[in-house]
Amino acid sequence: MSFASAPRPTPAPPRADRRRGALAPTIIVLGALGVLVMIAAQLWTEVLWFDVVGYIDVLRTEWLTRGALFAGGFLLMAGAVFASLSVAYRSRPVYAPSTPEQASLDQYREMIEPLRRLVMVAAPGLLGFFAGAAASAQWQTVLLALNGEPFGERDPEFGMDIGFFVFTLPALRFVVSFLMAVAIIAGIAAVATHYLYGGLRLGGEGERTTRAARVHLASIATVVMLLIAANYWLDRYSLLIQPSELGTAGVQGAFFSDVNAVMPSRLILAGVAVLVAALFVVAAFQGSWRLPAIGVGVMVVSAVAIGGVYPSVVQRFQVAPNEQEAEAEFIQRNIDATRAAFDIDDIEVETYNAALEGEEGALRADADTTASIRLLDPSVVSNSFRQLQQNKQYYNFPETLSVDRYEIDGEMRDTVIAVRELNLNGLGAGQRTWVNDHTVYTHGFGVVAAYGNTTQADGRPAFFQGGIPSTGALGDYEPRIYFGQSLPEYSIVGAPEGTEPWELDFPDDDSAAGQVNTTFPTQEIEAGPSVGNVFNQLLYALKFGSEQLLFSDRVTSESQILYDRDPRDRVGKVAPFLTLDTRVYPAVVDERVVWIVDGYTTSDQYPYSSSRALEEITVDALTGQSDVIAALAPQQVNYIRNSVKAVVDAYTGEVTLYAWDTEDPVLRAWDNVFPDALEPIDEISGDLMSHLRYPEDLFKVQRNLLSTYHVDTAAEFYSGQDFWRNPQDPVTESQAQPPYYLTLQMPTQDEPSFSLTSTFVPGGNTDRQVLTGFLAVDAETGDTPGEVRDGYGTMRLLELPRNSTVPGPGQVQNAFRSSPEVSESLNVLTLGSSEVVNGNLLTLPVGGGLLYVQPVYVQSATGTQFPLLQRVLVSFGEEIGFAETLEEALDQVFGGDAGVDDLVPDDNLPTAPEAPIDDLPGGEAPEPAPTTEPTTEPTEEATTEPTTPAETGDARARLESALTDARDALQDGQTALGEGDFAAYGEAQQRLQEALERAIAAEAEIDAG
Repeated sequence: MSFASAPRPTPAPPRADRRRGALAPTIIVLGALGVLVMIAAQLWTEVLWFDVVGYIDVLRTEWLTRGALFAGGFLLMAGAVFASLSVAYRSRPVYAPSTPEQASLDQYREMIEPLRRLVMVAAPGLLGFFAGAAASAQWQTVLLALNGEPFGERDPEFGMDIGFFVFTLPALRFVVSFLMAVAIIAGIAAVATHYLYGGLRLGGEGERTTRAARVHLASIATVVMLLIAANYWLDRYSLLIQPSELGTAGVQGAFFSDVNAVMPSRLILAGVAVLVAALFVVAAFQGSWRLPAIGVGVMVVSAVAIGGVYPSVVQRFQVAPNEQEAEAEFIQRNIDATRAAFDIDDIEVETYNAALEGEEGALRADADTTASIRLLDPSVVSNSFRQLQQNKQYYNFPETLSVDRYEIDGEMRDTVIAVRELNLNGLGAGQRTWVNDHTVYTHGFGVVAAYGNTTQADGRPAFFQGGIPSTGALGDYEPRIYFGQSLPEYSIVGAPEGTEPWELDFPDDDSAAGQVNTTFPTQEIEAGPSVGNVFNQLLYALKFGSEQLLFSDRVTSESQILYDRDPRDRVGKVAPFLTLDTRVYPAVVDERVVWIVDGYTTSDQYPYSSSRALEEITVDALTGQSDVIAALAPQQVNYIRNSVKAVVDAYTGEVTLYAWDTEDPVLRAWDNVFPDALEPIDEISGDLMSHLRYPEDLFKVQRNLLSTYHVDTAAEFYSGQDFWRNPQDPVTESQAQPPYYLTLQMPTQDEPSFSLTSTFVPGGNTDRQVLTGFLAVDAETGDTPGEVRDGYGTMRLLELPRNSTVPGPGQVQNAFRSSPEVSESLNVLTLGSSEVVNGNLLTLPVGGGLLYVQPVYVQSATGTQFPLLQRVLVSFGEEIGFAETLEEALDQVFGGDAGVDDLVPDDNLPTAPEAPIDDLPGGEAPEPAPTTEPTTEPTEEATTEPTTPAETGDARARLESALTDARDALQDGQTALGEGDFAAYGEAQQRLQEALERAIAAEAEIDAG
């Protein structure tokens, strides 16, 4: 039988009245051109953006690498499949026996023949496209392999440098896997073509394959077998980073059965695969598939018996009965590697026998720490910032503010700080035009900062920087915020010199228009790509779907377009090799507002180190409620370093990456890839250095690891009896308690330092909430230009004795809520239209024990809400203090005298004016409060006479009368607060305090009776 193509019948001439329509092809062509134009617009605008930001080399390197990998993957896959199809087709037999099988295939051959050439080109091209895309995605893996640096440490099993596992092994696995996919797909194409054209038969007498088909298929099978052998060989190294069968979650590495059974089996299987490959070579020339078939069968049986059954037998009968002893060496490997990979191998550990009773004067030695206790909760007081500093409805502050340190009058003070950003949702629907959204409201204005350890007399934050224009202790700085976390998608800024400004700068009642306008100096500063020509206008009109960019008179020859304005997004684009911290925080540095972003280099290839999912262990009670804390993409890591400090200028958008951890081999490898992307640490100014700090996400990861890896020996780790966990947040009772920045002095320190802290409670299946450990890391970087302060990053762990009964955060919060005195007072505070808001529960190792401090705020239950600090709760051991001030509360738990005085700062501290929003209920906005001095002069409407009967009256009647007075005082206070009359509010708070004291005394008398 011949497989030559039959002559085609001569086609009939086309009918004159049937002409192919041009509409469909035109639509297809125009659609394709439209897609290409949109793609080109996206790509070229990326080039423009990177060029302006100054990181065009990053984009060029990434795109060239991706392009080269795509081309290589495409050519390899498409070429192999095309070659396989071509060889199979050209070597088809001219004649073949007439069999029913071949007869049934004739109709398929006839169907395919008209499309054969198209299929032989299109199929390899399509497969090549997907292969190229898959190869392109591995650009970081390939670049790291080509630019890897040695770690200077060797793995405990093979004695190879860790860099081989981190940099080289992933690339080798990718290459082998890719080649295997190419070989298998090419083999499938060859089998299908040979079968279709008779080179391979399933039935009939005689030879089942032609000689050409046998050589072709045997060659491909040989390559596949050799790649399988290479894969088995690499499996031996990959065992060091695979999950272990040990019970503890996240443990990785090769343990007893892996080292003594799995690794030898992989060597044997690799040898078997090489032998089978040789048998396929023999089969290609001998004409029989018998030997390679037997070889494949032996390999399958070996994979099951040697690769699966044997290790299971070893695990069950040799390891399991003696697991602790058998795995001790490998558990120790895991402990050592995990500590090194997560940088927790050099921790100062101290046993802390915490006192449970507060003695008089116990805090005298910790006066500095006590004076710095932060009473302003950054996750609670955002509404207070809004009501007192927002100024206009089109400004806003985030739900979660930032904690920092600033030097005020020569003293470093903990600070709660926020940037006044735009909030276009605050505008009415009639004002939401394209002109307003993108050319008028272009930037926020100024920062607002308050002392962390004090408030004004009525509980408002004590601001030392605020107002519009911005004034205060921070001095002069550029207040305009063109780059931030809640700005429009894009803004058009700039205009020719002499043009009347139209960008809203800040509201000003003294101005004729009620506002001051500005023009961004695009002639001097290149903050965004130019849209001063029609071509760029067209590109960005396509990118953002805004035809106004082409027709608006406000898009001038000097205009620039600002987009990708979120600091985290900007850093992520110019440094795609970094994992970024979820928190971005602002700072006033060298007379500029900057955003600081912590960048991490990570890996999941560190041998024997345990793995963690970043997106899971960085979640806490704070991240869920915040509108500015980003969520991490799913990522497993077993190595992490805070290698880069990134700074984004809020005015110009300039991004600067500082190489922070120069000893990190992963960072050094990326520095080889992008030699111009990183600035040396020497370029960090002293002012900037003072605002850098230890990052939160890294600390969350480390505290999670330390809950398990604080143990020293394999025996302790195996038993797990001393494992810990981080407690749930006692206030929200959901997710883990977040870490807190505090200025404190650990028992092993000579002086206080700005630190990041967390606590531990027992792990396992228990609800016991006693404290087991307290962790603090020195977060203070110093203020020396280009030099990090000695001690920065030092982690100190206080381990409480195992028989300790020091209450944990959950127990302390429960004690606060169940205390009759506290609950009575809080119930009174919630009378009427008020509600109580508990602040963060802070833990401090002072006075020889653990001190807990929690601020208590009161706010209106409805209408205008902003919390005011009214009480402070403290706990030490079993004692509870509850008072208007921290000093009074401490004295209650330390024998009447805690040993600290003057916790309320001097009234002469620098303060800033308040700029409340202009639509507070009750009419006019409250007047600015220039100082922190209390204003207690009663208003005419206020009544200072109590309604209680004589002290000799019945205790029950006195209690009811006191509660009535408290309710009236609360209502008067809320009324005064709504009207902005803070003097009347302060007077009402005094009456409330007096009524509460009388109510508590009457309650005690009733209980005693």
